[in-house]
Amino acid sequence: MFVIRLGVVLLSATAIGIALIPILVLIDLLDGGTGWGLCPDGIEACDNPYTTAAEFAVLLTLGLLLSVLGIRLLMKLARRLRSDDYQVSQ
Repeated sequence: MFVIRLGVVLLSATAIGIALIPILVLIDLLDGGTGWGLCPDGIEACDNPYTTAAEFAVLLTLGLLLSVLGIRLLMKLARRLRSDDYQVSQ
């Protein structure tokens, strides 16, 4: 049971981290940074195609969905293990 709870905590932290990435990239760009490599010369000279942001969004969305799916599966397993119907045969 401890391992399941630890997994849920780790996946929750991962989901929160994935959700924060776009905000951190925007903050970095506003401060004159490279946006974690999206615009190597800064936002004024950013010549990346428009698909770069879409690819970034798709990857983040897939990562977030996989994290949430993992959390749901672990919670379902925890409920099943806690239920009275689950019996270990001897």
